[in-house]
Amino acid sequence: MELIRGDTMKKSEIKGLVKSSMENINVINAYFRFDTSYVNLIPLSLNDKLFLVINEYDFIFNGYSIYRFKDLIKVKTKNDMCDKILKSEGLTSNIIVPDIDISCWKSVFESIKKMNRNIIVEKQTIDGEDSEFIIGRIEKIYKNFAYVWHFDADGIWGESPLKIPYSQITNITFGSRYVDTFSKYIDEPPFIE
Repeated sequence: MELIRGDTMKKSEIKGLVKSSMENINVINAYFRFDTSYVNLIPLSLNDKLFLVINEYDFIFNGYSIYRFKDLIKVKTKNDMCDKILKSEGLTSNIIVPDIDISCWKSVFESIKKMNRNIIVEKQTIDGEDSEFIIGRIEKIYKNFAYVWHFDADGIWGESPLKIPYSQITNITFGSRYVDTFSKYIDEPPFIE
């Protein structure tokens, strides 16, 4: 379903539905300003700026993501057969909420760095022209940016870490099948302090 530009909700409505879905462990269809379709998510924690979710697709949980509320333009609580199946299969009762401090991007990076795992950092745009996709491991964290060692589609690490300003991040993903499977077949980053 493609969103029509005026087809958005008030931020208070969005936050209310996300919070309700988190409390009831329900799947939501989340529509972001940078995408023409929705994604299925189960909210796990939230604050005024960011929210942590587990990604759901065809009754499979595929990693965790942290998004900005300001990018969310519409939410629909599924509350349908999908939720019923997830609950009947025991999937929702077995969700593990990772220990991620989502107070701000800096605290998110600090929490994930302790896990010592690869992540995906994205800057998404509706036209895709200025979009960025970085996959790699966190090296250093500062007040307004972080450095991430990144690897390419051949699993080759960059010569130096990339500086990522927090203001440009739309979402961070970790624990997904893609990043975890890829990570099994590459060497450790050139340098991690």
